[in-house]
Amino acid sequence: MGIEDYGGGQTAQSDVLVVTTNDVPGYRVTRVIGEVFGLTVRSRHLGSQIGAGLKSMIGGELKGLTKTLVQTRNQAMERLVEQAKARGANAVLMMRFDVTEAADVGTEVCAYGTAAVVEKA
Repeated sequence: MGIEDYGGGQTAQSDVLVVTTNDVPGYRVTRVIGEVFGLTVRSRHLGSQIGAGLKSMIGGELKGLTKTLVQTRNQAMERLVEQAKARGANAVLMMRFDVTEAADVGTEVCAYGTAAVVEKA
């Protein structure tokens, strides 16, 4: 697996700036649109669950589950950006992830933040 299998985030060409901070140095917020989120729920397939169970007995990273979680977070982030763009934002401030178990059938990942319009100061 390559580095892209273990991480994520925005590319330099993104139309919407996503940050985990309240402010963006060099920019000023001209309009706050409000909360936006991107949500996805993923179930683990039987093979990865068996592999994870065996791996947990001997220790080590669960690479299949890591890759699945990265893909899930990236999908939630893409949906967050789509929502922000649809509402007229060019930035999302205070972005966070929330991860929970969904009724013992999968993992829910929600990316959320505050949609805003920013411009160079």
